[in-house]
Amino acid sequence: MATYQLNINGKHMSVEADADTPLLWVIRDHLKLYGTKYGCGIAQCGACTVHIDGTPVRSCVVPIERMPNRNIITIEGLSEIGDHPVQEAWKEIDVPQCGYCQTGQIMSAAALLDRIPQPTDEEIHRAMKGNVCRCGTYPRIMNAIKSAAKTQES
Repeated sequence: MATYQLNINGKHMSVEADADTPLLWVIRDHLKLYGTKYGCGIAQCGACTVHIDGTPVRSCVVPIERMPNRNIITIEGLSEIGDHPVQEAWKEIDVPQCGYCQTGQIMSAAALLDRIPQPTDEEIHRAMKGNVCRCGTYPRIMNAIKSAAKTQES
């Protein structure tokens, strides 16, 4: 066990964990931030997506020892009151069915729009490709991303 100083959602936090503990479990078990979900555990589904230094990353495979001095944003840090343009578009389009994958979807979409404010359909498909939605809400996800891009444009 070691103590790690982390910057999560703009707050400096200290956690004790084994060096190889995945960031996902530190976020959920140590810090009690439950928005980031466990899906597959092998970085294939996207449910555990967080931003690390602005890049969407699968937190289930990132060891905590690699996180000091990194800026980590979870779904809770995207917006304190849930009014990020992507979150608003998700509500407007009524994207979720079961909702399990949606935090990872939202985090990937937000990172895309930070990088490319007005993405093409191909850029959206490429950015969202690794996020699995078992309910199949992909058309609504696409529409919500386009809606959020328009909102940011105004």
